[in-house]
Amino acid sequence: MPSRSVASAGGSGSKVKYSRLASTDDGYIDLQFKKSPPRVPYKAIALAVVLFAVGTLLIAIGALLLAGYLSKGGADRAVPVLIIGILVFLPGFYHLRIAYYASRGYRGYSYDD
Repeated sequence: MPSRSVASAGGSGSKVKYSRLASTDDGYIDLQFKKSPPRVPYKAIALAVVLFAVGTLLIAIGALLLAGYLSKGGADRAVPVLIIGILVFLPGFYHLRIAYYASRGYRGYSYDD
């Protein structure tokens, strides 16, 4: 392949080499179509574990309050704790399930979800 060197316009004396492309080259390389390995979002998984654990704890405490084992206050204390526990538990469980399926390589699940 013929090549030529051209002095840069800046006058610094560096030479830039140019080469002619092959006639069969269509401008694409195989590496640009290769899928990179998935990056594991450790912070998001840690947050999902914390949400799952706190939600489970609040649901257990709410159930014990409702049953009367912790306090004789009745449903007026138990229902808000149960509602908050369920609202915290559900997103944690959902994201942990997606992370588990993505780590096992199930079809249709990825860490991008």
